[in-house]
Formats: sequence, C-alpha cells, structure tokens
Amino acid sequence: MTTNDKRKFIRINSLNLSYVLVDGEGDADRQTMGRTLDVSEAGIRLETHLPVEIGRHLMLSVGLEDDVVDIKGHVVHAGKNKHGKYELGIELLEPDEAAREILKKFIKAFRQQRGSAV
Repeated sequence: MTTNDKRKFIRINSLNLSYVLVDGEGDADRQTMGRTLDVSEAGIRLETHLPVEIGRHLMLSVGLEDDVVDIKGHVVHAGKNKHGKYELGIELLEPDEAAREILKKFIKAFRQQRGSAV
C-alpha cells in the first residue's frame, strides 16, 4: 500500500490549549481559544469556534507540557467538523530556534512515553 502523505515531519495527536490571534489585515484582529489536535515541527491542526479563512496569518500561544510556545503561522486548510467546530491546518512560519527546540522536545517526549522509536 502506498501513501501520498508529503509531510516531512511526524505529527502526533496531542490536545493542548491554545490562544489564537488572527491577523485582521486592516480589520480589527480577532482572538479566540482553541486546542491542538495534532502537532509537528512544521504545522499544527487546530480546533476552534472561530472560522478563519485560508491564507490568514495567525499568532498562536500553545501550551506544551510545562512550556508555552509563541508561533506564527498561516492557515492552509480550513473546514467545519461534525461537531460544528472549525478545524484549521496551520503551517508554521519561521519559528524561532527556541520554539523549534520546545516542539522537538515535546514530540520526542511524547513518542518515548508512547513507546515509539525516536
């Protein structure tokens, strides 16, 4: 069986509280709370009550274990799920080295906890 998954990084299913600030591009910025559904070094799938259009830029503050990571990203996928909430595929934009290291540490610890090879 072949797969068409083009991701460079492994995504882990992880529910983490997130604060989301949506760039209003001339309008007032919008803000909401959300939660991550999965996380990788390059992107996040986020669930929120607020619809956000593809292409919009976001600033996320994500709680990962004992750390809070501030990350810029933009929406590459958006849709409503069966529970009436919005799921956003977010590509991370140039996370700084500290944020990238926290993401790596979190993913590594999660995989070790689950018994996966690192």
